[in-house]
Amino acid sequence: MARIPFSSTSAPAPAGPYSPAVQSGSMVFAAGQSGHTPDGRLADDVGAQTQQCLANVLAVLKAAGATESDVTKVGVYLTDTAHFAAMNDVYATVFSSPYPARTTVYVGLPPGMLVEIDAVAVLPEIAQTPDRSPRRDG
Repeated sequence: MARIPFSSTSAPAPAGPYSPAVQSGSMVFAAGQSGHTPDGRLADDVGAQTQQCLANVLAVLKAAGATESDVTKVGVYLTDTAHFAAMNDVYATVFSSPYPARTTVYVGLPPGMLVEIDAVAVLPEIAQTPDRSPRRDG
C-alpha cells in the first residue's frame, strides 16, 4: 500500500527526513509534534507546549482530511512525571469523549522540549479515495 505524505503550514516543518503525516489506506499517522510554533518558537511551559503539540498534530491530520474525532490513538512523551497533570488538563480540552486510546511515557527530549505527541487517525469512508496525492495545506 502506498504512503501518501501530508504537511501543513500551520505546523513546523520537519526537523529531519520524515513526513509530518502519512496516509496508508484509511489510516493517517501523525509524526511526533513538538511544542514549537510554525515559526519555530518553543512554548514556555508544559501546558503551553502540550497545547501547541496538539495544534500541530491536528494541523497535519487536517491536511490529510482527518479531524479530532477521527483520532484513535495518541502517544504522549513527557520529560518529567511532574508534568503529567498539566499535560492531561490541556489534553482533556482538545479531545472529547469517547477519548482516543493513549500511552504516556517518560523520555529524554532535545533541550527545552518538555512534551512530544504523535497520533493515529482513521479516515471516514467518504474521505477515502485511491487517487489522493501528497499535499501541503495553506
